[in-house]
Amino acid sequence: MSNELSRQIWRSKYRYGPAGEGSIVDTWHRVGRAAASAEPEGAPHWEQAFRRILEDFQFLPAGRILAGAGTGYRTTLFNCFVMGYIEDSLEGIFGQLKDAAVTMQWGGGVGVDFSTLRPHGAAAAARGTTASGPVSFMAVWDTMCATLLSTGARRGAMMGTLRCDHPDIEAFVGAKRQPGALTNFNLSVQVTDEFMEAVAKDLQWPLCFPVQGDVPSHSGQLKCVQWPGYSAEVPCRVLRQVPARALWQRMMDSVYDSGEPGVLFVDRINRLNNLYYREHITATNPCGEIPLPAYGACDLGSINLTAFVERPFSKSAELDYERIAETAKLAVRFLDNVIDISEFPLPRQAEEARGTRRVGLGITGLGDALIMLGLDYDSDAGRLAAQRALRAIRDAAYQASIRLAREKGSFPYLEKEPFLAGAYVRELPTDIRDGIARDGIRNSHLLAIAPTGTISLLANNVSSGIEPVFALEATRRILDSDGRFQTHAAVDYAFDLWRREASRGESLPQSFVVARDLSPEAHLSMQSVLQPLVDNSISKTINLPETISSSELAAIYRRAYELGVKGCTMFRPNPVTGSILATAQSGPPSFHCCAPDREGD
Repeated sequence: MSNELSRQIWRSKYRYGPAGEGSIVDTWHRVGRAAASAEPEGAPHWEQAFRRILEDFQFLPAGRILAGAGTGYRTTLFNCFVMGYIEDSLEGIFGQLKDAAVTMQWGGGVGVDFSTLRPHGAAAAARGTTASGPVSFMAVWDTMCATLLSTGARRGAMMGTLRCDHPDIEAFVGAKRQPGALTNFNLSVQVTDEFMEAVAKDLQWPLCFPVQGDVPSHSGQLKCVQWPGYSAEVPCRVLRQVPARALWQRMMDSVYDSGEPGVLFVDRINRLNNLYYREHITATNPCGEIPLPAYGACDLGSINLTAFVERPFSKSAELDYERIAETAKLAVRFLDNVIDISEFPLPRQAEEARGTRRVGLGITGLGDALIMLGLDYDSDAGRLAAQRALRAIRDAAYQASIRLAREKGSFPYLEKEPFLAGAYVRELPTDIRDGIARDGIRNSHLLAIAPTGTISLLANNVSSGIEPVFALEATRRILDSDGRFQTHAAVDYAFDLWRREASRGESLPQSFVVARDLSPEAHLSMQSVLQPLVDNSISKTINLPETISSSELAAIYRRAYELGVKGCTMFRPNPVTGSILATAQSGPPSFHCCAPDREGD
């Protein structure tokens, strides 16, 4: 680790003190040994192989793995979970609250779909009362999270989602416009294809809820909907209609004012899900890169592209794609083993994780790697290099999973015929599809691109995920082990490397582009060319200038839908959440639920 910020991250979040870990190398030994312990034979060989890809931050396991593997602590190695559907009763609501609290106490963030809760004002005839609505209960979750996060250095994180046709959708999209409201939540709207069509055609949009025994039969028209918590379409009572464009603009105004909600293009998520034949997804983990079914969990790791740049800043700079692929193969085996050595907060989470053996291998350091290669983030050459790297990882990951299936068996929920018929799997290379048909596959999903905020800081402050470099120099707030924030200087990895290697007086290469220099279209273009290669999803925040208009912001979201991404988040500096990082120009940072010091830790 070449800077004090990275050393502080290691000391406060990942060093296992009782073992006397004196350096990050000791941590790699502990983690590699723990992952290799799942091997039925040849554990010393695999321990050495895993340690080799951990060295020099070539492969970055998610924070829960680094912090917990091999410690003996009663903790989970999975960063995030999606909770079960909330039964629309007081017992169901507080039962799920308890499950979420237990999960977060173990160190996992949670995603929760609140669409199953009846809207504000709906009658509960059995009790002679009326419902307070999902947003009111979200405040209870928020308080629970705030209470738990006061007990340790890992901040809680939650994703709350709601369908775009739920009668309380307007209250949901505006829930964070007041400073201090739901600060432990990220919010995303489940946006359907039908809604986007209604927006395009300027149609009325029906808001509805499943018919229940206490809803009068004469209270309006019915509409059949695939509603969360149901195995098939159910009749829903249309309670009122609103202009689709007005609702869309209301969402955009809220994003403009507070940075939220994000959008999940939920029909696309389900259409492209490898397990479309057995699960329906309505929520994601807190940062959005893993759409998950009820009780699903994410087992994450990232390949640090900066570690594979040969001859950086020279005219012959290039990525070593062969070494990237070899690292990906070992990383898949590592992550698959994590499933076997991890504990789980709830039995149903263990059952789901072991039934699907879902993993999410991604990339980080893309922005810095492109700079080191002399490529502009917003260029065809830059996007082609990113695409080529991710394709190498995808193919290597699927090949490794097929080999693991041959060696250890396929994931229990595999049904070969429908799996091979899936929209994503149909686009895989023929040799991979033939391998699955012949040998099966160990993992239902293999790829996801996470934000990697904290582990990227650990790796000498490489750029996070597929994001461009935010700033060449900034300050970062880090939550220390005593629960207090500390501010550290943060110098971008590529910038620091160039300063150390450049000749005196040499001018900064043109490839040093930061987020504020890029158009929203540049962000979307990178995300859209990589999304077809990813079987889970991509966490991507599009940084917007403070001067952008609300109508321009709305056009960016529509463009995101047109480009085929599964979801995205916009962030514009605003009075509610301020700015995420501080630079010399922006002043001090303020707290935000999805700030980089909380992502992927």
